[in-house]
Amino acid sequence: MLAAAAIPRRRLLAQRLWGSGAADAPAAVKALLAVQAQEYAYARWSLAQRCAGSGQDDAGAVDSAIRDGTVLRTHVLRPTWHFVHRGDLRWLMMLSAPRLRAGNTSRDRQLGIDPDTVCSSNDVLGAVVADGRNATREDLAAALEQAGLLPDTGEKLMGSPLRNQRLAHLVYHAELDEVLVSGVPRPTPGGTVRQTYAAFDERVPRLSCGFDRDTALAMLVRRYFSGHGPATVKDCALWSGLTQSDVRRGLAVSAGCADGAAGVDSAGVDSAVVDGHEFLWFDDGGSPARGPRSPRVDLIQCYDEYVMGYTPTRGYLGGAAPAPANAKVPSHVVLLDGRMIGNWQHALKPGTAVVNLLLHRTLEDGEEQALHSALERYRTFLARPLSADISVRAAAG
Repeated sequence: MLAAAAIPRRRLLAQRLWGSGAADAPAAVKALLAVQAQEYAYARWSLAQRCAGSGQDDAGAVDSAIRDGTVLRTHVLRPTWHFVHRGDLRWLMMLSAPRLRAGNTSRDRQLGIDPDTVCSSNDVLGAVVADGRNATREDLAAALEQAGLLPDTGEKLMGSPLRNQRLAHLVYHAELDEVLVSGVPRPTPGGTVRQTYAAFDERVPRLSCGFDRDTALAMLVRRYFSGHGPATVKDCALWSGLTQSDVRRGLAVSAGCADGAAGVDSAGVDSAVVDGHEFLWFDDGGSPARGPRSPRVDLIQCYDEYVMGYTPTRGYLGGAAPAPANAKVPSHVVLLDGRMIGNWQHALKPGTAVVNLLLHRTLEDGEEQALHSALERYRTFLARPLSADISVRAAAG
């Protein structure tokens, strides 16, 4: 039996935002399989807050895993940035790349990119990162320009320089074709981080056996429903970029596998119908974990898996996220006992930081203390003095 009110709690526990947490940042990524990561600074927080022990809220521990390549950042599943464990990236890329390439067709045509151009570009970009070299986006652009593949004509497309759009798409193709992957980030004098690219084969291990699509589907659905459940087939399909038929195929293969075969065990999937949706989750056989003591406040980024891990059933979050670009509210999400109660965003200054919070209602005494505890965790993560600017405005609707 699954009650609607229990869905947020069970998701937060499955995602390691609540409960015992993951052993470290790579384990947090493996638990979720992939973590959306286009806003790099906030995506690091998504990993750090899921860790237990000394790694909890430790940006340095996350940075270390990204530097050594245990956690990689690339475009996979859906056409956006994700953190993925290096042990999972190759089979995930092999599973999702054909569908992503097919989705590129009209955009390639618009940008004047054909298969011969992609092949030539991959050769050039592969040479830039060969022999362990890490290259910035500017390094890649210079090499493509020298090869005559990135002319700077001054043209614009939809208001933006055509050259920049073409560069982004050629690099994207190189990621899908297993030429490029994230390299060692470079700190800048201003305290930010500049991303680099490295050779895919130098950072991503080979598969121990050949790629089998059915096995990959079974792995994906088991890992998704274990790390995100309760969720629906459509949630999984939209999260993964696969079809609902693919998800159902993965469930069927998983259920039919012998115990331990090809990395997929045979434990069954649990299900329940709530609010007209069939929810699925994999049960590890242990006692259901209890949530933390209420009230509990969590500051999560707007692209956190607790938001982006679901689409048709995102409403259990209790609010609208991510906020529209024109909403004029802080981007990120304040949770009270797993339900959205406001928005937040940081502003970094030399040696200090301010967190701007817009709450949907005034907090009670215990809730205020919970918010201060959440802010203290974020101060630990940023490793700098932090102040809060808090305002209250009723949520629309």
